[in-house]
Amino acid sequence: MGHIVGMGFGVLFIFYFLCIEFFTGHGTNFYFIWLFMGIAFSAWGFLGRKGVWLALPIWLRRGTGICFVIGMLCFVFVEGLIISRFWAKGEQELDYIIVLGAQLKPSGPSQVLRLRLDTAYDYLEANPDTQVIVSGGQGANEPDTEAQGMYDYLVKRGIDPGRIIREDRSTSTTQNIAFSSEFLDKETDKIGIITNNFHVFRATRIAQAAGYKNVCGIAAPSYPFLQPNNMLREFFGVTKDYLFGNM
Repeated sequence: MGHIVGMGFGVLFIFYFLCIEFFTGHGTNFYFIWLFMGIAFSAWGFLGRKGVWLALPIWLRRGTGICFVIGMLCFVFVEGLIISRFWAKGEQELDYIIVLGAQLKPSGPSQVLRLRLDTAYDYLEANPDTQVIVSGGQGANEPDTEAQGMYDYLVKRGIDPGRIIREDRSTSTTQNIAFSSEFLDKETDKIGIITNNFHVFRATRIAQAAGYKNVCGIAAPSYPFLQPNNMLREFFGVTKDYLFGNM
């Protein structure tokens, strides 16, 4: 039975990888992890079918099983923390909102970034005294800084340019938070961080660790088909930032 489950997951993961590869606008190469996991599970299933797994020493099988269970428990715990901030609405009448950057394409903001910007637009329309910091530098595959792309998008939608501050040096969430603090008082100002729902938990925790005293998250939606990939990637992001003391 175990080998059937293994091969089933292997086929599913490889199929998901192929769908991302050919039918979606993926922004990074992280999605290749689904191909690697698919191959690994398929190999496990194949070896199980051939009886190779049962031929291994019992201490090795038990040790592998224990490590797998511990890993899954950690994964479920972290994913629960991530999901807990999926529906964050923030507060009204904040002093600043910070929109975290994402990929900028030659045609404009990527879908992920547009979802963040549309959420920011709605908030700014409802709270006319709030200023917005658009935060993101320029990647090697981007035509301009993410901050400039976000600025252009919001201005085109009708937001007063005087309300928009560009932070155009950052290349990570940690830098987004750190560099944006140069334009505000993180001790007294009320701050909202806008990012996609899977990213809110990590972003707000990083901000709190960086000394933001009055900070809340505002969750933008995500592309449903890519949510499994986003959630898996975020698990590693949370783990990394926790181990490096960023949150």
